[in-house]
Amino acid sequence: MQDRVTYEYAVIRLVPKVEREEFLNIGVILYSKRKKYLGIKYKIDENRIKSFSQEVDIPSISKYIEAWELICQGAPHGGSIGKLELSSRYRWLTATRSTIIQSSKTHIGLCKDPEKVLEAIFKRYVL
Repeated sequence: MQDRVTYEYAVIRLVPKVEREEFLNIGVILYSKRKKYLGIKYKIDENRIKSFSQEVDIPSISKYIEAWELICQGAPHGGSIGKLELSSRYRWLTATRSTIIQSSKTHIGLCKDPEKVLEAIFKRYVL
């Protein structure tokens, strides 16, 4: 048990009409303080999204979620949020918001390898 570390994750949701509160899971973001890990995995499935809502602007969604990825990576193009420490970036990305891209509440767990857990959660909740 000592080789396992805590992690937190949230499911990334596409909410085409915020007032209707309907959503489609499109990704997962996972953070582990002890492993110094912040990862994101997503899939923009145009056919699936269009079957859910014809009004979604796919290129805008792609740019928005790519910005989340840059923030996770701490990339220079991630802006001022991307320069923050891992925990602050994770908290900013998973903060409650009422936009077309939202995240679920944060969930916690224990793991040995956060990257493998990210993949497993992605397969379970998104694919």
